[in-house]
Amino acid sequence: MRKRYIASAAGAIGAGIMGVILNKEENKNKLKDKVRYITNKVKDTNKSNSTLEDAGIPDQTEDKDTAQLENAKMVSEGSQFGVDYYNEVKEKESEEINMK
Repeated sequence: MRKRYIASAAGAIGAGIMGVILNKEENKNKLKDKVRYITNKVKDTNKSNSTLEDAGIPDQTEDKDTAQLENAKMVSEGSQFGVDYYNEVKEKESEEINMK
């Protein structure tokens, strides 16, 4: 019982503090900018290290681990599964962007 009251009190205090801090428009804008920056940073990190990117261009990536070398070898032997999948995903992404 006590833990529930403590958690509720902590939540109420936290909400009150955030209400006071975000009372000014300037503070709201700073918080929004920081959140956008962090989310864009995370999205860029996920994009740059994507397995999809490695599958689409296996011989052009900086990552030269064993799996990547095997993928490049399969593509050089004629396998186009990874490249076709990469092209389909990129095409869908570009269509979604164009629709917006």
